[in-house]
Amino acid sequence: MYDLLISPFVEFGFMQRALLGSLLLSLSSCPVGVFLMLRRMSLTGDAMAHAILPGAATGFLLYGLQIVPMTVGGLIAGVVVALGAGAVSRLTVQKEDASMAAFYLISLALGVLIVSLRGSSVDLMHVLFGTVLALNDDALRLITLITGTTLVALAIFWRALVAECLDPLFLRSVSRLGTPVHFIFLGLVVLNLVGGFQALGTLLSVGLMMLPAAAARFWTSRVETMCALAIAIGFSASVAGLLLSYHASLPSGPAIILSAGAVYLLSMILGTRGILRARFVRHRHRTA
Repeated sequence: MYDLLISPFVEFGFMQRALLGSLLLSLSSCPVGVFLMLRRMSLTGDAMAHAILPGAATGFLLYGLQIVPMTVGGLIAGVVVALGAGAVSRLTVQKEDASMAAFYLISLALGVLIVSLRGSSVDLMHVLFGTVLALNDDALRLITLITGTTLVALAIFWRALVAECLDPLFLRSVSRLGTPVHFIFLGLVVLNLVGGFQALGTLLSVGLMMLPAAAARFWTSRVETMCALAIAIGFSASVAGLLLSYHASLPSGPAIILSAGAVYLLSMILGTRGILRARFVRHRHRTA
């Protein structure tokens, strides 16, 4: 049991850094994923994950695989796309989901093109899918900073975020925080996707944000409990994915996301708000 579960994290420094980075990302991004899901903006997270690609690719084009330039570039690109899509939805007849989809497709194509100008297919795979086992001290410091910033922001704006999820029109009618909180929240989404990009790449970073949140929804309806459960699922998926990657020689990022996906499927079936429970309740009502 020791060799199976503990030894990889004790004997190898790269496994320790990968575990620490994954746990920090789970602590930060899973609560953000819960609010994205409750706002019915789950696919927005996926679009934003691709939106950071041109900025990260520009940083790669100019400086190579360096943490700071790619992070700054990704953050700028994500903010530009978020603000641009929001502005289009407010100033034109187009809805935010359509404008976000348009920006997402343009960003994805542009990012792949920029990486291809300088790098090889290996570099493109690194940008798209990440290398969690190659996290260094600079990447861990960045992820730690993002996690701290996210937790502080959630603590400060918690009530406003919950209120906007439940009734955004009511929040805007009784407070001026409605619009600022919306953009602060989008900033947190971008920030966490940039942090996840370091470990999981642009295509998979949203997986650790959304799958634990979606799985937690099948077990509880309380926001606080849902966030805590999502973090626990993220922790479990990170540990299981890294162990699976180590013992089965699988890519670490996809292994983590597939582990979270397995928890989601089990929750969908066995959760207190899942398929079996819902069918049992309907059956009792019919026979009562």
